Amino acid sequence: MMVSSSRLAVAVLSIGLLCVCHGFAPSALPSRLHQPSKSSSSMLQMGLDVVTYLRTEWVSAALVTNQTPRSADVCLQLGTQDGRAVQFVPRTVREIITSSVETDGVLPVSTRRQLKQQKERRSGSAKINYIDQRADDLKEVANESVDVVISLQSAAVMAENGLDWKNSVKEAGRVLKHGGRFIFVEQTMLGGEDYIDFIGNLRPPRDTTTTKSADREEEEDDFSYAPLFELVGFDDVDLVLEPHVAGVFAKSEIAGMSVDQMEKKEANKEKERLEDLSLAAYERGIKKRKRKKKPKKGEAAASTESSAE
Repeated sequence: MMVSSSRLAVAVLSIGLLCVCHGFAPSALPSRLHQPSKSSSSMLQMGLDVVTYLRTEWVSAALVTNQTPRSADVCLQLGTQDGRAVQFVPRTVREIITSSVETDGVLPVSTRRQLKQQKERRSGSAKINYIDQRADDLKEVANESVDVVISLQSAAVMAENGLDWKNSVKEAGRVLKHGGRFIFVEQTMLGGEDYIDFIGNLRPPRDTTTTKSADREEEEDDFSYAPLFELVGFDDVDLVLEPHVAGVFAKSEIAGMSVDQMEKKEANKEKERLEDLSLAAYERGIKKRKRKKKPKKGEAAASTESSAE
């Protein structure tokens, strides 16, 4: 009994010394425990680290909820990957249209299931229009038929899957109504290009049906036409490991107009304003003349008495 207890004490002491020595071991010693695994659980959905994922998730929810106009009926999501949009959009939105980040344009079964679950959890939520279409080719959506387009951490996934994220923004401009909003939370730089700069400098497709002289064609460039979007506001997402930017653009009312067309539109607006002022002045003049024609109370009484005699 004494021998076994002494052996146990020696074993405990040896383990203790081993732990102490290991505690002072150089950190440069190779150890698989200290090497990050490529399949680490810190990389969550959409390939983001846990810090960036949680922060962009919170910003996305706040931005979509607060910046979606209450008059908006139809919302389209570029690159639907889960059911978040159902929870983020206001209840006033009546329809959510999906698009896929997959090369074949098919919406994954898991994504459909998440959308359905979120809709069941949120009573009175929008109708979900499940459409199998690529985010960079919204072939099933008509021109100027959508009030709001949202893009939430999907551009980088499009690029990884071989889709054209730039064309997805162009498609958003095509399907948006004039004045409609493009709401996004995306990586600041994609393929060496600034996300904000690309949207701000984007012009609608040129009208090739009209014929122009060669000299006129050389004089005009893309920047002689009004941009597709007007900036509402943006800001960098703070407290993230991967730089992201959040913002809102609105489709311009004069998108694609040339300088001559914009000047003509301004001239027509000024003409209409002057016509309204002239009409208002004429109506005020008529009212004044009517008031002058009305007899005063004393004159009215005198005329009544004279007529009675």
